Amino acid sequence: MPNFVYSAQGPTGLITGELAASDRSEAFALLGKRKIQPIKLEAASESKTTTQTLAKGKATASATETINGPIKLKLPQVVLFIEELADLVGAGIQLEPALATMERRLELSGIKTLATVLRGKVRDGMAFSKAVAATSPSFGNLFCALVSAGEASGSLSTILKRQAQYMRSLQALRSKVLSALLYPAFLIVAAVAVTMLFVVYLIPKLTEMLDSTGGSLPFAAQIILKVSDTFKATWWMILIGGIAAFILGRSWIARPESAVPWSRFKLRLPLFGNIFRARFYVQFLETMANLLGNGLTMVQAMQLTQQAIDNPFLRQEFESVMRNVGEGVALSRSLDRSGQFPPLLIDMVNVGEQTGDMPAALERAAERFDRELTKKIETLAALIQPLIVCLMAAMVGLMAYLMMTTIFQTISSINK
Repeated sequence: MPNFVYSAQGPTGLITGELAASDRSEAFALLGKRKIQPIKLEAASESKTTTQTLAKGKATASATETINGPIKLKLPQVVLFIEELADLVGAGIQLEPALATMERRLELSGIKTLATVLRGKVRDGMAFSKAVAATSPSFGNLFCALVSAGEASGSLSTILKRQAQYMRSLQALRSKVLSALLYPAFLIVAAVAVTMLFVVYLIPKLTEMLDSTGGSLPFAAQIILKVSDTFKATWWMILIGGIAAFILGRSWIARPESAVPWSRFKLRLPLFGNIFRARFYVQFLETMANLLGNGLTMVQAMQLTQQAIDNPFLRQEFESVMRNVGEGVALSRSLDRSGQFPPLLIDMVNVGEQTGDMPAALERAAERFDRELTKKIETLAALIQPLIVCLMAAMVGLMAYLMMTTIFQTISSINK
């Protein structure tokens, strides 16, 4: 019976060894029973040849990394990468062959490039979690920490499936908020464009026609005409001032000391502030449920959750919650002390503490607040859209009234 030399990722880190098996399939099966993730498996007689090939692959991977640098992916691409890898690993395919399959994708995208670089690093003996952290910043510390835990415990397939589900929910959450803001923004732009068309072009044209007949303008039309003349004379100043204000505003927001005040201001915005808070509650609950369900301790889960919070003000407030939990205070009481979490969320967390099944309680709370977020978004859309339509109708109606009045006065002057 031939011998096979292997390098693998085990519970204690990278290990090497030799085992006897009839073929490679049986060798893979034997390693799988030991909960060992093979990185390299070859017949003992092929060891020297494979070592040379390994060195060549390392050089190729290093060259690819040098050419491309950090590989950045969009959130949909990250979700697709995790989903495909989870399906391949879940089907019993080892990590390196799974990455090789993704490397042979027909679609030319960042996913294919990422799979190529990761496969080279994994083949060289680097842990998958470290390879991802060193190659792409798009996955974040949360994903890398969970994958590292999965490699150590031999449950990489389960971790990847849970992360794929979590990333899908996060993508859906962002899409909900974006869809709530997109249509109102379009209506506002359309309303401003129509108003500018009336003020700058149509009403001045009618005014010229009325002046030629010797008639007088209505008072409201005179005001709009003054505004139009002022805008035509100073439009370049207004444009420069607007650009300067935009640049100054962006510069102020980009300052580290402005991050907390700006994020606090966004939470206080009418209508939108409640949606931003509800989005934070859902992301907090889903992240904590995911981490605790993967076997992390409460303190570790909270540390990673804090890194996943994208609002600097809420991230700062969450630090006090972490300190209280680290001192032995229950999570529900710590959340209550912070003053940033609603009573219903605290009560549901308290239920999880009493039952001893915190991941399930947090998951139920996440589902509950996700439904609440959907309702808030639907309510916002139901309120904003008619409001903007009514505002547009009022502006267009005013402009139409002024135009009709001007036309009638022109006709009256001609008849006289």
